[in-house]
Amino acid sequence: MDLPLDQVRTLLAVVDEGTFDAAAAALHVTPSAVSQRVKALEQRTGRVLLQRTKPVRPTESGAVLVRYARQLARLERDAWGELGLSGAGEPTRVSVAVNADSLATWFLPALSRAPGLCFELHREDEGHTAVLLREGLVMAAVTSSPDPVPGCTARPLGRMRYLPAAEPAFARTRLAGRPLVGGLTTAPVVVFDRKDDFQDAYVRRLGGASAGPLRHYVPTSEGFLDAVAAGLGWGMVPEVQAYPLLDEGRLTLLAPGEWMDVTLYWQQWKLDSPALAALADAVTATAAEALRR
Repeated sequence: MDLPLDQVRTLLAVVDEGTFDAAAAALHVTPSAVSQRVKALEQRTGRVLLQRTKPVRPTESGAVLVRYARQLARLERDAWGELGLSGAGEPTRVSVAVNADSLATWFLPALSRAPGLCFELHREDEGHTAVLLREGLVMAAVTSSPDPVPGCTARPLGRMRYLPAAEPAFARTRLAGRPLVGGLTTAPVVVFDRKDDFQDAYVRRLGGASAGPLRHYVPTSEGFLDAVAAGLGWGMVPEVQAYPLLDEGRLTLLAPGEWMDVTLYWQQWKLDSPALAALADAVTATAAEALRR
């Protein structure tokens, strides 16, 4: 059973644009034509492919076809490029999912090692970036999962180290004079977002149940660091961001000699794509310099 390219490309457009109307505008067809193509593809496959939400999201079956459509488009652009028939000056676009701490520290210098590419970055927790890869929303991802997504390869990048830290006055008033684990289960804490379990994981490693109930949600890496340095709460800070503030006396370690490491992996599609190969080489080279082995 063949998959008509116009229907597959229309499905991808709907997912990328978020609505049927926006996909119609991008494809220069009517919304009715978009709806008919998607319905025909669903009938052909015998699967519901889209969740009719705002924005539209692929179902599990739809994600398979979205990934196929995106890979097909990548191969088509690579083929045109090798034939010298790509648009003049048109850059090759690569979509990547990356966690906020990598984005704020070592990942952007890696992109500068892959000139001639145009990047679309999706920021997501390292434990969830593989989901975007599985759904076909990105071509590659920095992830904490060593298990390759179907149709992808995985290679280790290195370990990112985090240190339990707080502003000195906060540490004196909130945590001094009692066992650390007891203080951390009641003291205010800074977390990235509601998916962030890292501070809780550190408290559990010390023998507690979880970090304290008073939580400040700060969903940027730089903002997270600033919130800890401002004394809003304690947090697990990437060592490369922590050391300058430790030297300045703006942060103090809660448990000198203690840390938690997160092993990062690079996952990407199994495609013979020059663009993906160049990016993978740049990312792994930069990670070898910036991360712990």
